[in-house]
Amino acid sequence: MEGNGLGKIYQDTEVIVKQGDQGDCMFVIQEGLVEVVKEMDGGEVVLALRGTGEFFGEMAIFEREVRSATVRALGEARVLTIDKKNLLRRIHEDPSMAFHLVQSMSARIRELSDELARIKLSQDL
Repeated sequence: MEGNGLGKIYQDTEVIVKQGDQGDCMFVIQEGLVEVVKEMDGGEVVLALRGTGEFFGEMAIFEREVRSATVRALGEARVLTIDKKNLLRRIHEDPSMAFHLVQSMSARIRELSDELARIKLSQDL
């Protein structure tokens, strides 16, 4: 993997965060691809794929809950860890970062709402 990123390099299928673990930081994908999976009823459901420039694990910064999903590398991925203190410092330096974070989270909520509506509709048929 090329680049001079500061993040940690994860190998294919390596777990970055595990569902049920306590979390206090978020992650930014500097290079590569990760999959977000929810473990349910003895199986796994892929919730999302995230790539270069995207983030995950942000709920841990805003909530004191355990990780709601497992995230693992698909191929080699370089991922930067950002704790709450560093996030707040970065937002102070560049307030537009907060807007970008909220905008991304809002888009994800909209996607989840649409998916929930599709599921409910298919159950009613």
